[in-house]
Amino acid sequence: MSLTALKIENLSKSYGKRLAVKELSLEISPGEIFALLGPNGAGKSTTINMITGAIRIGSGRIEVFGHSIRKDYLLTRRLIGVMHQEIVIDTFFTINRAIKIHSGYYGVPDDPAWRNTLLERLGLVPHLDKPMNKLSGGLKRRFMIAKALIHKPRLLILDEPTAGVDVELRHSLWEFVREINAKGTTVLLTTHYLEEAEQLCERIAIMDNGSLVALENKEKLLDRLAGRKMTLTLDTPPTFSGDIFSSLNISTQVEGNKIIFCLKDGILPGNILQILQQNNIQVLDIETEKPALEDVFLTLTGKKPLTRKNNNCL
Repeated sequence: MSLTALKIENLSKSYGKRLAVKELSLEISPGEIFALLGPNGAGKSTTINMITGAIRIGSGRIEVFGHSIRKDYLLTRRLIGVMHQEIVIDTFFTINRAIKIHSGYYGVPDDPAWRNTLLERLGLVPHLDKPMNKLSGGLKRRFMIAKALIHKPRLLILDEPTAGVDVELRHSLWEFVREINAKGTTVLLTTHYLEEAEQLCERIAIMDNGSLVALENKEKLLDRLAGRKMTLTLDTPPTFSGDIFSSLNISTQVEGNKIIFCLKDGILPGNILQILQQNNIQVLDIETEKPALEDVFLTLTGKKPLTRKNNNCL
């Protein structure tokens, strides 16, 4: 039986009277790209800081590949690489100097081949001799990812890795994350870009006010929210009464030769198509739309749902 990459049990942390993390428990399997989402103040950064040892655990337990971060402090630090949300750099070092010495902080010898691979893959080679204070924000974030990976960690934690970077860089970083994950690195991602979580992650945890409000496979999480929409295009504008769908107890809306159905839980598109076939109504096209992860996030955290264009089911 393989060990979990990260195991958190009943984790809590208080700052004075404020409970920042409340009895958090979750597990991440080796090889996963796992998303931890939540609004500002949800407890994500506090959780990550406890995992990485930046702050003390209030109560509870954290294990990394079966090792306690309290009892096996030095080992677990080598197993973890972290890119913090805040830009943390050695201001007057060049990229070349900073990346050469960084693996030594973990007691790991410098590996020139791996170092050069990271620098090339992250597009840092043309900037090796630049001091950190001369780099753009995007280059600083690329360097921080290289620094997090230089000692070959088995668990990579990315805390808002693409905050404030342009779309092109964001997508290139997504591709890089997929590459290192395919080679065996487990990834824990926090992000405000919900598209990022949808693109990269299979399982998603959502925190709010320090507590876990959801932890599920991405598809199951999306299925939890009612509001699926199906649009049928007919050969002619419909002339029949909506009463033919009364047995399904669903709402309909007509727009020209299109009918929009708001599907409730348990109602399948086949149920509607069967009724249309029984009434000799020809369907030219079918389009279905699920709520996005953003809708799920806003619903579970009690925020106001988004207004989605042409979707009256939400």
